[in-house]
Amino acid sequence: MARKGIILAGGAGSRLHPLTTAVSKQLLPIYDKPMIYYPLSALMLAGVREIAVITTPDDQAAFRKLLGTGARFGVDFRFIVQPRPEGLAQAYLLAEDFLAGAPSVMVLGDNLFFGQGFEAVLGRAGARDQGATVFGYEVQDPTRYGVVSFDETGLVEDIEEKPAAPKSRFAVTGLYFYDGRASRFAKELAPSPRGELEITDLNRRYLHERALHVELLERGFAWLDTGTFDSLIEAGEFVRTIEHRQGLKIGCVEEIAFRRGWIDAAALRAAAGDNPNNPYSAYLLDVADGRASAGRPTDS
Repeated sequence: MARKGIILAGGAGSRLHPLTTAVSKQLLPIYDKPMIYYPLSALMLAGVREIAVITTPDDQAAFRKLLGTGARFGVDFRFIVQPRPEGLAQAYLLAEDFLAGAPSVMVLGDNLFFGQGFEAVLGRAGARDQGATVFGYEVQDPTRYGVVSFDETGLVEDIEEKPAAPKSRFAVTGLYFYDGRASRFAKELAPSPRGELEITDLNRRYLHERALHVELLERGFAWLDTGTFDSLIEAGEFVRTIEHRQGLKIGCVEEIAFRRGWIDAAALRAAAGDNPNNPYSAYLLDVADGRASAGRPTDS
């Protein structure tokens, strides 16, 4: 059964008020693209073509306007309303009918991943039919995150949510691969003291079955969480620097679709539109006409 995708793009974005008073956080710009393009690109690099976008009731129309049906990206979108944010694992209750027992991969709508070999890492995770796979990333302050720790043999020992005394410096990123049991397991979770269904508890459910795998994103890889004013600016500067230096785009979903053969050159030109003075459109035209290096666009 083909793996399906979920982008969790709900929530109030309270840390970014007043920017998010009238617009969803995941629609804010990260340099030259809407924020949601970056997590969407991760799903597309994982080969996922059926994707549920979970949004607030007020924001769904804007996401539909931006993304459409998904046809121009070679994918198919389903839009699901999250009436109230009640924890990351709630996504698996809301998307249960969409998933229909299929394996899945969920990405948080404010996460950006970049690094050589990313597609290969995603491929390893996607090839696992059973269990769950999360991604560990070494951070300076692990108390802000879910943290995964390992025993002396390198096997996963524990996973904790924002521990006061972390057992390791490996944070769990906002990208999660699950087998077809995720929705059933999510139903069994009890709300945490803060009243939410915690994604860490869902991951621990797999850990208790010895079915939790961890892929470590090594030194030199970039994982950015763009939920604060500073991180929003930092992410934009990071993307700008890489793109200006290399002449290639990060998170360009139209290019990924084209390189994977999901859309043709005519569709890519149509996505560029009649706007030659727009640098993003000009880049799509260069890709369509073979003027942009193939490089490694699938690693972003």
